[in-house]
Amino acid sequence: MKRILVVEDEPDIRELLENYLTHEGYEVRAAEDGVAALSLFSKESFDLVILDIMIPKIDGYGVCEVIKKQSDVPVIFLSALGDEKSLLKGYDSMADDYVTKPFSMPVFLRKVHAVLRRGDATSVNSGAVLSYGPILVNTDTMEVMAGKTKVDLTTREFDLLVLFLKNPGRVFTREMLLDMLWDYNSFVDERIVDSHIKNLRHKLGEAGSLIETVRGRGYKVAKEIS
Repeated sequence: MKRILVVEDEPDIRELLENYLTHEGYEVRAAEDGVAALSLFSKESFDLVILDIMIPKIDGYGVCEVIKKQSDVPVIFLSALGDEKSLLKGYDSMADDYVTKPFSMPVFLRKVHAVLRRGDATSVNSGAVLSYGPILVNTDTMEVMAGKTKVDLTTREFDLLVLFLKNPGRVFTREMLLDMLWDYNSFVDERIVDSHIKNLRHKLGEAGSLIETVRGRGYKVAKEIS
């Protein structure tokens, strides 16, 4: 049974999420502030964190930062902040999805299923090792090396990198990447792709320049390295 941590300070919304997710067959734990959330996360294992941004003690951005430093557990931000600046900040915080309040519960549950499904797909990858220039990826252990440096990626960043390395020279549009990795039908903003590519390049250091922007089309890695 998948385990989900719900972090929400509004009792009505927290109870609503607990009831719906439990009805869907998930085991749910809940916290009403950032300190309680991190305490639970440190003591128990979770497959997904649903995280409100405007929570007491430590806000959602801070909680997400700690979680992503410690694990690859996916995070879905849940917030009343729906402006562009907040959305981009959420994506830059390495959240795997961002849902604005008020929201449709059926659509939200679909997002939850999609995020967890992607995690399952990653966990059953074969043990093949992919190499591209200075980048080395073990798809079984999710270990990534850029030269002699170990690189810690989120699940989504890892999926992007593996997709590029398995298809050198192929251009992927934002729409294609959304459809393959983000469940595009759930109305995810295209800018989340740019944000994750930016984070991936940064983490890879100099090797990040191997992920090329194809102006007006999308992204690729070159078929051959010069």
